[in-house]
Amino acid sequence: MKINTPAFFVIGFLVLGIGTIFWKMENSTDSKNAPIVVQVPDFSLKAKRGEVAFNATCAQCHGKNAAGTDQGPPLVHNIYNPGHHADEAIRRAVNLGVRRHHWPYGDMPRQEHVKPSEVEAIIVYIRELQVANGIVYQPHQM
Repeated sequence: MKINTPAFFVIGFLVLGIGTIFWKMENSTDSKNAPIVVQVPDFSLKAKRGEVAFNATCAQCHGKNAAGTDQGPPLVHNIYNPGHHADEAIRRAVNLGVRRHHWPYGDMPRQEHVKPSEVEAIIVYIRELQVANGIVYQPHQM
C-alpha cells in the first residue's frame, strides 16, 4: 500500500491542531482559575462570625464568598462537598496546611493564628455558602 505523503502530513497536522485546541480549552487558566459566581444566603449567626474570620484570614487566597482567586481555589465547588472534604479536612487544612492536589495552585500554608472557635465558624460559613449554591453531601467514590 502506497501512502500519499502530503495527505498523511495534512491529516497529522489536523489531528495535532485539534488535539492542541482541546488541551488548551481543558487546561485554560482563565476557566479554571477564574472566580465563580456565588449565591450568598442569609447566614446564621455562627456563619456570620465565620464570614468575618474567613474574610480576615482566607479570602486573600480563596476570594470573597469563597469564590476563588488566582491564588486559591473556590471553596464553593463540588470537590469540597462534605462527602469528599469533611469538616475535619478543613480543620486539618487550617492547622497543618495542605499540599497541592486538586488545583494548579501551590501548597496552602498552615494558618496557626486562627483560633479553634474561628475555624468552627468558618466551616459553618463555608457549608452555608455551599448549600445555598447546591453543593451538598455526596458520598466520595474513587
